[in-house]
Amino acid sequence: MAVVLSFSTIVRRLLARTPGERLGAGKVRFWSRQAVGLMAGAILVLGIVSIWFDDPARLTTGLGLVTAGVAFALQRVITAVAGYFVILRGKTFNVGDRIVMGGVRGDVIALSFMQTKILEMGQPPPVDSAEPAMWVHSRQFTGRIVTVSNDKIFDEPIYNYTYHFPYVWEEIRLPVSYRDDRAQAERILLDAARRHAVQQHEIAKGDVAQLERRYGIQIGDVAPRVYWRLTDNWLELAVRFLSPDHGTREIKDAMSREILARLDLAGIGIASATYEITGLPAITVERKNGPA
Repeated sequence: MAVVLSFSTIVRRLLARTPGERLGAGKVRFWSRQAVGLMAGAILVLGIVSIWFDDPARLTTGLGLVTAGVAFALQRVITAVAGYFVILRGKTFNVGDRIVMGGVRGDVIALSFMQTKILEMGQPPPVDSAEPAMWVHSRQFTGRIVTVSNDKIFDEPIYNYTYHFPYVWEEIRLPVSYRDDRAQAERILLDAARRHAVQQHEIAKGDVAQLERRYGIQIGDVAPRVYWRLTDNWLELAVRFLSPDHGTREIKDAMSREILARLDLAGIGIASATYEITGLPAITVERKNGPA
């Protein structure tokens, strides 16, 4: 036992000293440590079993009792360990992926047999009502590291922002008055998206081909496009564009600044839910003289 533990410790220290400048070296070290831990644990279990049970009959009886007791007392632990192997076998996510798991949004920084550690990020305004409440209103790190049990994979859907296709579609909505130049407003939105968002030629052809081949879907045209929606108060223009999984807030910030500047130059205002009084009926005031 001492030899196995010593060997495992030495290997882990050697892996920790491996230079990490090469792309992907962090993931290689992580999975190497996982493999060493699994092998060391298996060897220790086999060694203990061989010491305690020399008789096959006693071994069968003992294993049955131990298995029943462990299954009853450690149901959640066993489920979490099973979730670990499901994550690995199903390739649900990997270290470095951006996911939503157990209500926590962020980047996976560690994965153990029972827990997943996530570097938490904020949430955009459309999901501000989700729990827990956030003070960062965008997909940027909050600074908190959240530990989530692996058994969540059996209870809730896992959202992965980066697996196979490290891009997400985003939108910026602009309400425009029906009296303003709608075509000019659309051109302003498209120009900003083409200048700052991800374009077709910037996407690796292998990423799109792999996604379409694996899941049988068609990504289609990823060029920015503006959609119109009629409302009672204004015309809503929504520009849809592609963004990388990280850095979306910077892109939307640059687009918003450019859009506002060009709207001002074009004399186009942003519609709001205000009331405009266009006229009042004539009002006659009569004064009656009563008794003094």
